[in-house]
Amino acid sequence: MNQIITHIETIRFTLASSILEIAYLFASVLFIVGLRMLSHPDTARKGNVWAAVGMGLAILATLLFHKMDGEPIGNIAYILVAIALGSILGWLIAMKVKMTAMPQLVSLFNGMGGAAAALISLIEFQHLTRLGDPVNMGSGMMLVILLGLLIGSVSFAGSMVAFGKLDGRIGDIRSPLMRYINIAFLLVLGVFVVYMMSQGTVDPAAMIVMLYVFFAIALVYGVSFVMPIGGADMPVVISLLNSFTGIAAAMGGFLYDNQAMLTGGILVGSAGTILTVLMCNAMNRSLLNVIVGAFGGGGAASGRAEGGNIKEISISDTAVLMAYSRKVLIVPGYGLAVAQAQHLCHEVDTVLEEKGVSVRYAIHPVAGRMPGHMNVLLAEADVPYEKMLESEEANPDMPNTDVVIVIGANDVVNPAAEDDPSSPIFGMPIVKAREAKNIIVMKRGMGKGYAAIENQLFFHDKTRMLFGDAKDSLQKILSELKSL
Repeated sequence: MNQIITHIETIRFTLASSILEIAYLFASVLFIVGLRMLSHPDTARKGNVWAAVGMGLAILATLLFHKMDGEPIGNIAYILVAIALGSILGWLIAMKVKMTAMPQLVSLFNGMGGAAAALISLIEFQHLTRLGDPVNMGSGMMLVILLGLLIGSVSFAGSMVAFGKLDGRIGDIRSPLMRYINIAFLLVLGVFVVYMMSQGTVDPAAMIVMLYVFFAIALVYGVSFVMPIGGADMPVVISLLNSFTGIAAAMGGFLYDNQAMLTGGILVGSAGTILTVLMCNAMNRSLLNVIVGAFGGGGAASGRAEGGNIKEISISDTAVLMAYSRKVLIVPGYGLAVAQAQHLCHEVDTVLEEKGVSVRYAIHPVAGRMPGHMNVLLAEADVPYEKMLESEEANPDMPNTDVVIVIGANDVVNPAAEDDPSSPIFGMPIVKAREAKNIIVMKRGMGKGYAAIENQLFFHDKTRMLFGDAKDSLQKILSELKSL
């Protein structure tokens, strides 16, 4: 009889385990399908939904079928309350955040993912100390714990600093010593990992203090790693930190032998890494150069001296010039997001197309404050994706473009990137607005861009400055166009 009961219990455990693994498989497929759908604005919303369904399935299956030593998960009520609170809070924040603050939100959420991964490593190591049995510090499990703690801590601390920089609360540290300090931190962290893993079989309680010291140094390194990074490189840094969070989550998947967690972490880590490399290529720089070069911010004025001759243009002249053109190219930047003028911009391009004018948008890979910021901004205003050109697609036809309208963009159209070897943005591919027949720059004033350097384009012979709030200027241009 006892043998029969044992056999039945074994079957039940195997069935529950099988259901759990199948659920993880389906969740992984939904993650992949969701990521694939994110590649196009028309399907991006559905992609988010499918990925969320996959995560929900993984969580539900874990709560119902996961067992540890034959015992089901406890504290279900606490888990459900935490999920509910997190979901409500995340929903409210996402719904209320302005488009201008979207990069800060991405950094904040990404930092929370890194913090979760670091806490998992800390908790699992402490779990070993509670068991009281000696552990092999040189095991693969210990390597996963240390890597998860290191990468998650750096991601959390770095993302918080990025949040502060994007929100204007934290400045840059422009000292050349920072690169040497960061290298020293990396060496110390590497020594910690090697030393701890070389201790052999020990009582884990003896290593707990060292683990917390390792944790603290990783947090400090996360701060020092991002502090020297200048404004123009922040989109690259956000993408890199996002990949760190994915890798840290994958460490948790290894730790728990959880396929869904592992797949999600790998997808986020690989996608973030690929995006980081692509953005570096678009800027004609290596990732190492971005990290240690402190590119963007604090550069000296380049090209013409400040106070050079500029020419202004009126609202009515701008409307007439646009209405009687064949091709108009709009170059959006962070100023468009600040003014929340994307909807008016789309209305202007709609009216122009009704008059027979071809209107397109030139999107630079690092325009805005996060990867794809301008694409998201324009998609929110229902601008067709086909009208959004990457800079290398728009540049060849620039000499045939009658008017280029630069709205809130600065560094990504600055000719200093091509002409001034002393400029901190030299070598970065730009939208070659100066090759168009006419250039109109819409700005509040003559302020510098996020890279804090003078823009030579403002003083070009073909450039006319239209000063004022972008939303107000576009509204007036729209009224003039309708009256023509």
